[in-house]
Amino acid sequence: MNDYTLAVLALLLALLAQSLAAGLATEVFLRKELKPAARRSWLAFAIGSLLFALLHGYALELALRTGLYDLRQAVWGCLAGLLIAYAVSQLRREA
Repeated sequence: MNDYTLAVLALLLALLAQSLAAGLATEVFLRKELKPAARRSWLAFAIGSLLFALLHGYALELALRTGLYDLRQAVWGCLAGLLIAYAVSQLRREA
């Protein structure tokens, strides 16, 4: 597997993980039994995750259309996306 393929897969995984985190955070935000401050925090989580998913999507599009990629950025983005998705899923259980 070459660097380009690894970068594309990492960016795709990062995009999916951030989208999952945004969806889970939105689900918790829509719960009516939470306090308003907690709901605002979950909304901020959802918007932030959605913006990071958009960023990963743009990086993936750049790699696919032009061949420009940064393997290190893709791997770090993938790890960050997976960790945020894991954190949101664990925090969701407590909310």
